[in-house]
Amino acid sequence: MLLGAVLVLLVLGGAGTASAHAALKSTDPEDGTVLRSAPRSITLTFTESVGLLDDSFRVLGPDNRRVGIGEAQHAGGRSDTASVTLPKTLAKGTYVVAWRVVSADSHPVGGAFTFSVGKASATVATVNTGPVENPATASLYNIARYLAYLAAALLIGTSAFVALCRPTDRAPLHKPLVVGWWTLLGSTLALLVLRAPYETGTGPATALDTAAFTRTLTGRPGLALLARLALLLLAAVFAVRLSKRDARPRPLLAAGAALGVALALTWAASEHASAGIQVPLAMASAVLHLLAMALWLGGLTALLILLHRTELAPAVVARFSRIAFVSVTVLVVTGVYQSWRGLGSWSALTGTTYGRLLVAKLAAVVLLVAAAGLSRRWTAQLVTADAETAVRERVPEPVGGPPATVAEEPAVPAAEGASLRSLRRSVLAEVAVGVVVLVLTTVLSSTLPGRAAAEAAQAPATAGGLPAASVTTIPFEVGRARGKVQITLDPGRVGDNTVQAVVFGPDGGIVTVPELRLSLSLPAQKIGPLDARLTNQGGYWGSSSVTVPLAGTWTMKATVRTSEIDQVTVTKSVRIVA
Repeated sequence: MLLGAVLVLLVLGGAGTASAHAALKSTDPEDGTVLRSAPRSITLTFTESVGLLDDSFRVLGPDNRRVGIGEAQHAGGRSDTASVTLPKTLAKGTYVVAWRVVSADSHPVGGAFTFSVGKASATVATVNTGPVENPATASLYNIARYLAYLAAALLIGTSAFVALCRPTDRAPLHKPLVVGWWTLLGSTLALLVLRAPYETGTGPATALDTAAFTRTLTGRPGLALLARLALLLLAAVFAVRLSKRDARPRPLLAAGAALGVALALTWAASEHASAGIQVPLAMASAVLHLLAMALWLGGLTALLILLHRTELAPAVVARFSRIAFVSVTVLVVTGVYQSWRGLGSWSALTGTTYGRLLVAKLAAVVLLVAAAGLSRRWTAQLVTADAETAVRERVPEPVGGPPATVAEEPAVPAAEGASLRSLRRSVLAEVAVGVVVLVLTTVLSSTLPGRAAAEAAQAPATAGGLPAASVTTIPFEVGRARGKVQITLDPGRVGDNTVQAVVFGPDGGIVTVPELRLSLSLPAQKIGPLDARLTNQGGYWGSSSVTVPLAGTWTMKATVRTSEIDQVTVTKSVRIVA
């Protein structure tokens, strides 16, 4: 039930707009400029390195027709740029450039901007930049990512528990090892197949495109996933060898450690750590962070299974307690470093989504550490009770004393049983909170870091891209229900726009409502209302295409229905640019 609830949360939380991690710093030509002569190329500069797609650039001329351009490439060999050559001659007028790239940490980002040759056109060509992501593809891709994290924790943590804690009865841990291996294999294959449509923002059916799949296999994320598949084959051999009692411990531990580090690298090489500042140190920190998480959470799961399935020696529990303590220490050190690297400033802690998620994760980790403290307490009592029992069993009967009898010792076994029951409860609490921490960790990995958000905010407003999308927040109150609706028009320009509307409750959390309607009107020109035709996308309301014909100050009207009889209509002005 817990895993099912987590998956529902992940589907709802992963259905929104993608959080791209490469911010556009500048464009050449600059957005909105009028040039005397036609440029020979278009160059974009980003805050981090980016990957290029077959359709990274689309250029529409003043006649609203697509302009023939060259192949997208990096300018001057710099990986943080994207460039394309233009025809030698361009007609006078305004051109619209739509672009789409993949940031170094594997997330797609796109946008649009304009420039003019000679003079601006009386009418500006419009282009739909396409959605940043397809909701169905994004949901499937995110579920696969989350399952991969969970499976890695189960596989690595359970294997480490068997190798380091040396339980006498390993049979109950065979199933979680098999489940972890197959889940990681299936999720990795799903990520590999869905990678191409995730990058291009298309539906899952386009995963069958052979050319797109071939491009995935040659890109860094694809190569990392292929490496993970190869390592899983070695992991299967390692697991079989580990299950044998005659296995030589030292070579097995060395092989397992190398295999765990290699698996963790397949994540570090394609996510936040692979881009930005101090990449080598960041990747090392990410590997240690992932391994510590797996040793702790996966080991906790193994411990919980053994506590309920078999007699577990207190020495085994004590060994895991020491491993958990080291894991927590590593998590704290690497977590502090990654937080500093991702945030960049104290203001980002409360002023960005990444910072707020980080605060939520910190609160969950505090609860996790508190539960771990209780587990260590009960472990110590269990070990003490076991030692006292062993001493009592070794004390010989006095010479000439009464004959030995099988004596009942209720005090020590009762204390040991109470400690064991308390340990089971505290470990269960650790596992439950640990799953929440893992969810927050995976959501953080797909959220724009505070440092990147600050760099994007410092970039000129003419840089275009995702930051140019129009975001409007409208508060509402109906009956006892209060909250706000956050409405995003992308790209917030004349022409086709995508719409995402999210309803937040008074505590800032996302809430679901039975109905949400949105319309746009331009009173100055007596246009509208234009119905946005929002549909429930599972966690948010959206529309793939709303055409805004003219620039100006539009009136946005949102109707929120919170029950069968309660609804309210609220309005706010929004500026649409040409």
